[in-house]
Amino acid sequence: MCTRLGENNRVLVTTTPKPRPLIKQLVKDPKTVISKGSTFENSNNLSSAFAEKMREKYEGTRLGRQELEAEILDDSAGALWTYGLIENQRTHERPEYFQRIVVAIDPSVTATEESDECGLVVAGIDREGKGYLLEDASEVMSPLEWCQKAVDLYRKWSADLIVAEVNNGGDLVESMVRSIDKNISYKKVHATRGKVIRAEPIANLYTQGKCYHLGCFPVLEDQICTWTPDDPDSPDRLDALVWAFTELMIDSMDVPDLGGINFKGLAEKSYRKNPFGF
Repeated sequence: MCTRLGENNRVLVTTTPKPRPLIKQLVKDPKTVISKGSTFENSNNLSSAFAEKMREKYEGTRLGRQELEAEILDDSAGALWTYGLIENQRTHERPEYFQRIVVAIDPSVTATEESDECGLVVAGIDREGKGYLLEDASEVMSPLEWCQKAVDLYRKWSADLIVAEVNNGGDLVESMVRSIDKNISYKKVHATRGKVIRAEPIANLYTQGKCYHLGCFPVLEDQICTWTPDDPDSPDRLDALVWAFTELMIDSMDVPDLGGINFKGLAEKSYRKNPFGF
């Protein structure tokens, strides 16, 4: 919109070359002039410790080729999600009501530089049965930090349930959450099946147009679009996403005991507005 006047308009774009539709469109335009540079070409202006850490952690990896070497990579062969699929399922319009909202946790046990992230996402389902990713709050956190953040998200979104994978934490996860708020509705889940078996049904829901992203979640989206079933590990954000939509859209009949309350019946009788009043 800012280039409507003048005879020789030019726009300078600087970006990490993620394989998004707009980037691919710009690269294919014959009028686009492309200049690439790696992170290490800027080493004179970077901390040597930072540069060494980036090499150690990412050099030779797919993410490193994109983030450090400025390569535009196509979708990962065999990935269950693609960037095109995510773009098609992106929306900026909130449903008026959500039947249910859950906070999903893929716990981490430490908070050092080498630690995995705690996967922590919020998702909801509307009256038409469509799922929405509402917030991604994942990061490296200590157990006490992610417990507090999960409870904060539960309150912020007026959620119905916190669901957490407890393969590593057992009943300790529930105890820690309830130490912050004893009235939290909580459900523990065990990863008894392989990651692919758990993730495929959720990816299929996206393909069927039943799951949406309410806004942009670049780190999570990069993780799910580059993970393939051949990878021995799956990102924590992906795991939290899978647990959230599994609870909302696949195991919805498996409702936890909330003190005799017929949760499903309540959900059917009344639809709740989201916490922002939309």
